[in-house]
Amino acid sequence: MAVRTELRSPFMEFLKLEPPAKYPLGASAVASMTFAELGATAADLELHGTGFRGYRPLLEHIARYCDVDVSSVVAANGCSMANHLAFSACLEPGDEVLLETPTYELLLKTLQFLGAQVRRFQRPPQAGFAIDPGEIESLLTPRTRLIVLCNLHNPSSARVDEPTLRAIGDLAKRAGARVLVNEVYLESISPRPATTLKLGPQFVVTSSLNKGYGLSGLRCGWILAEPDLADRIWRLNDFFGGHQPHVSDRLSAIAFERMDLIRERARRLLDANRVTVTEFLRSRSDLDCFIPESGTTLFPRLKDGDVDALAQRLRTDYDTMIVPGRYFEAPQHFRLGLGIATDTLCEGLRRLGQALDDMR
Repeated sequence: MAVRTELRSPFMEFLKLEPPAKYPLGASAVASMTFAELGATAADLELHGTGFRGYRPLLEHIARYCDVDVSSVVAANGCSMANHLAFSACLEPGDEVLLETPTYELLLKTLQFLGAQVRRFQRPPQAGFAIDPGEIESLLTPRTRLIVLCNLHNPSSARVDEPTLRAIGDLAKRAGARVLVNEVYLESISPRPATTLKLGPQFVVTSSLNKGYGLSGLRCGWILAEPDLADRIWRLNDFFGGHQPHVSDRLSAIAFERMDLIRERARRLLDANRVTVTEFLRSRSDLDCFIPESGTTLFPRLKDGDVDALAQRLRTDYDTMIVPGRYFEAPQHFRLGLGIATDTLCEGLRRLGQALDDMR
């Protein structure tokens, strides 16, 4: 009997097991909202509810928010479980998947765990992390069943434009494949663009409230897919997750009711912090960086030196965290986050500058 190779996620272990830093410059989400900021009260909470295919008011909120029919919406425990469920519904062991590089580690690890044969297409930094549909076309084979990408890209926040998405969708349709687009960082754009599902039934979309709005504690994720595939995903979730905690579902529904205020809070923070980080990066001759128009993260490159050594110095001497680029297959880069409190960000950048000066 075949034995599944043990898989680990070094990136998740880095995030979960390293001691927290006072200045978490690598954080990818908007600063967490409190219960009071959400505007919920104890009267809004119930432990139990009906509905074994999701809390209907929440599903309807997601459908309106994404402008799709509720039959295309599947609830999931955060975006990572949404990805796992969508992959599982679209693939059989041994199927071929085309995946971007650099990429978010859990996308690759989950595909490998499910027994997919993963081939890679490039998102080169020198091209602003853009995707070349021609490269994807050259990699397609009769065994290709899925093309996977992030929009906005994790870790660079580069946006894939609609003509490129349409071109990839056309290639997938001709090949009998699907395109999974992880849109979790698209939530940080205001106004929010139309979901990629609108471009055709060959697209599958995953997202959540976790990154763009500071609501990761709710674990409100979702999958958008054509109704037959959505039904298959619901049935798979009977094995993986059963149903979501009712308390989280109710609070998530409240979040959608107050989305205008939540989005404005995130927009103000990200807009202010983007100016601060851009000024810092442009002042550093030892870094270069593609600077996107939107998103919660950037992915600078250290021109000379060891990023892991820089990250360790920051931890040890400056109580500051960055995410080394080796977790994204780009070891000369590191991830910076824009979503933390502005005063924390400013002090963290000052410390990053000192650590860079130390290494010179």
